[in-house]
Amino acid sequence: MIDGVAIRGPMAAGYEAILTPDALTFVRDLVRTLRADVDGIHTRRAHRHTAYEAGQLPSFRDDTAPIRSGDWRCAPLPADLLDRRVEITGPVDRKMIINALNSGANVFMADFEDSNAPTWANCIEGQINLRDANARTIRHEQPGKVYTLNPDPAVLMVRPRGWHLEERHLLVDGRAAPAGLVDFGLYLFHNHALLKANGTGPYFYLPKLEASEEAGVWNAAFEWGQDQLGIPRGTIKATVLIETLPAAFEMDEILYALRAHSAGLNCGRWDYIFSYIKTVRGDAGRVLPDRSQVGMTQPFMDAYTTRVIQTCHARGVHAMGGMAAQIPIKGDPAANEAALEKVRVDKVREAAKGHDGTWVAHPGLVAMARAAFDAVMTTPNQIDRIPEARITAEALLAAPTGTRTWDGLRHNIKVGVQYLEAWLAGNGCVPLYHLMEDAATAEISRTQIWQWVKHRAALDDGTVVTRELVQQTMNEEMTRLRAQLGERRWADGHFPDAIRLFLKVATDSELTEFLTLPAYEHLLTLT
Repeated sequence: MIDGVAIRGPMAAGYEAILTPDALTFVRDLVRTLRADVDGIHTRRAHRHTAYEAGQLPSFRDDTAPIRSGDWRCAPLPADLLDRRVEITGPVDRKMIINALNSGANVFMADFEDSNAPTWANCIEGQINLRDANARTIRHEQPGKVYTLNPDPAVLMVRPRGWHLEERHLLVDGRAAPAGLVDFGLYLFHNHALLKANGTGPYFYLPKLEASEEAGVWNAAFEWGQDQLGIPRGTIKATVLIETLPAAFEMDEILYALRAHSAGLNCGRWDYIFSYIKTVRGDAGRVLPDRSQVGMTQPFMDAYTTRVIQTCHARGVHAMGGMAAQIPIKGDPAANEAALEKVRVDKVREAAKGHDGTWVAHPGLVAMARAAFDAVMTTPNQIDRIPEARITAEALLAAPTGTRTWDGLRHNIKVGVQYLEAWLAGNGCVPLYHLMEDAATAEISRTQIWQWVKHRAALDDGTVVTRELVQQTMNEEMTRLRAQLGERRWADGHFPDAIRLFLKVATDSELTEFLTLPAYEHLLTLT
């Protein structure tokens, strides 16, 4: 027993190799060092969100203007992070890790966050899987096939959970530990020496930051962890996902806070749309059209990605493009070709715009994404290209145009409920309607409905979206879905819980900040 630490999750076979006394002491001391700072993040977010509810909109900060105008650059990038033209993402599942590392992508982002349902088993077994991957011993067997690593796997990056999440199965001084510090601490402790031996380093993706002070807490975690383990400061590198609207106004400041450890910014497009809705929640003039119409050519999305490229390249780091969530469509060559063409066009646009790389969700898209960047990028990256455009607050806040339709409403319901049902079963990465869905797209689905209900938005035929209409439409869609899936699948699943939870977070009078917070309460009762 470690003083101040209590484990509330079961100790299955192999967990003792991750939850060692030394590792738990490391995590405990990390949490004790930064607990007050994490609490401060929650307090500042609560104040900020209250202001958004009242109609206030984010803007550039006066107090940080010298950072935006200053002549500074981030620390140089390590050699194995210079070329990141194709990155693949996925959860910390053992088979997924092997396939992604073998996919031919430059980088694999192993995800404890949006594509991982945070059961105790998923999180601790994910740590085991990553340790084995870095030790080059990872192996997965299933009937008729054995999966092992190729000789030259992708560079590994890890996304810990965001500041809003906690790990209820690991208590420090009687309180649930911040989940991100648990993920980061266990991974760094067990893998830093393996990574050094492999000629690489501890590389991370940081999710859902809303302000530069939040990046500063991560930077403090990096400095503390490196000092405790005898690692030179600056060894850790981290890419921040710009996936909240408030963060779009603090890109320079976020890079500055992490300047010794920064590997750039990434356009987390799906969470960004979710955050846009959440941030402008009080403004009836910014009600979104169907999710399918909110693409990267919408002016507010184009402005945001342009500013990511400008900011990163001015500071000497990567500006990564967004996710292609499409997955190959089997049995329908025409539909598959059409879907792949959308991916190709998107990646050609990103490369031409000046991004240094992009994300895909499926190994089958790696070659297409690589070809798009190879055609434009003959060097490892495009950091020397800085777009000449003035991105204003008004441009970042521009209201998207389009229509709201019955199909859009029904699709949001179908995706949201089915994703939640899978999440409650422990699966956070779910193929639905030829897209790989994760928590971010489920968040768009429910906040879009919430926004339509709040502002009594009309569909294109004049029908006003109300809670009663959502309930009626959900009943219709769930009846169809039940018939499609069959009674056995329905009875064996978590559909009643998923339906109740989705309806609540999509139609409550107050907007729930993150779907995964009430969903985690359900998950704890099921796992």
